[in-house]
Amino acid sequence: MPSRLPSSARLRAILAAPGLIAALALAGCAGGAAGDDAAADPDALVVYNAQHEQLTEEWADAFTAETGIEVVLRNGDDSELANQLVQEGTASKADVFLTENSPAMSLVEEAGLFAPVDESTLELVPEQFRPASGLWTGIAARSTVLVYNPELISESELPASLLDLADPEWKGKWGAAPAKADFQAIVSAVLATQGEDGARDWLEGMAENAVEYRNNIVTMKAVNAGEVPMGIIYHYYWFRDQDAAAEDSANTDLHYFGNQDPGAFVSISGGGVLENAPHADEAQQFLAFIAGEQGQKILGEGYSFEYPVASDVAAKPELPPLAELDAPVIDPSTLNGPAVIELMTEAGLL
Repeated sequence: MPSRLPSSARLRAILAAPGLIAALALAGCAGGAAGDDAAADPDALVVYNAQHEQLTEEWADAFTAETGIEVVLRNGDDSELANQLVQEGTASKADVFLTENSPAMSLVEEAGLFAPVDESTLELVPEQFRPASGLWTGIAARSTVLVYNPELISESELPASLLDLADPEWKGKWGAAPAKADFQAIVSAVLATQGEDGARDWLEGMAENAVEYRNNIVTMKAVNAGEVPMGIIYHYYWFRDQDAAAEDSANTDLHYFGNQDPGAFVSISGGGVLENAPHADEAQQFLAFIAGEQGQKILGEGYSFEYPVASDVAAKPELPPLAELDAPVIDPSTLNGPAVIELMTEAGLL
């Protein structure tokens, strides 16, 4: 029976096959994965995607419907794909790189692998949501929050700062997922605001005090179940669960640190065009589409509960406005992922 999938979705369905995923992983170790992607259609746009797959699928399908340009997604996590791009260098067949957090973008930027983003695209994004270099741009945002169980700790008893969680009084009272790129991005804000010595001290306190979990969702579940009173996560995990059956968050609430505290860090999801992109013009079009009104509405009105950052598109009404979060002001291109990994490893967290 002929496939009923749209052509772009069909390409991505092929790449999602378990056997091909294994082949791509092996090829990635050898630096040849992008060539395998492009082989599906040599004229297709190849996107190395560390953003949420469902969201990027929606972006890609809408872009293809509007332009006729096919999109192939190579999915992975932030650090995996950033390091893949650095390994491949100018030989990469990737056209576009999308991330959940900006340290991965900085790694590729520092390797000199991004082309300047078209000025017309940059103009869609406020300056605080993109690096000063103009070599990539923000496409979405997520806020750091403290999820807590009011049955175990009242709001008045919560720590005043993320930094306080390193104090001995909080030993065993909070959870986090240090192995995940999400939390490592939060640590990058600690490093950016507190310096290396301050970040090292905080991580040593975290190693003593925190209960480690596999990811943000498991951390939230643990707080909901009363395993720990508090946990550090990104906001959208809680809002998504609340929007569903609240099965994993019914017993919890959120606390926003504000006051430009590292715990109020807003992580920027990035998008950039590779310097040696085989389809450079189409890649710039794709990035402009994501940052444009249609792409930001797909984000803002969809399932993700992340914040749109461009084209004056509003976030879901349930979310507190970005402007009211009083996040620390950090140029996202200065966030140092490799230094964070080194400090976290030194502290025994990785």
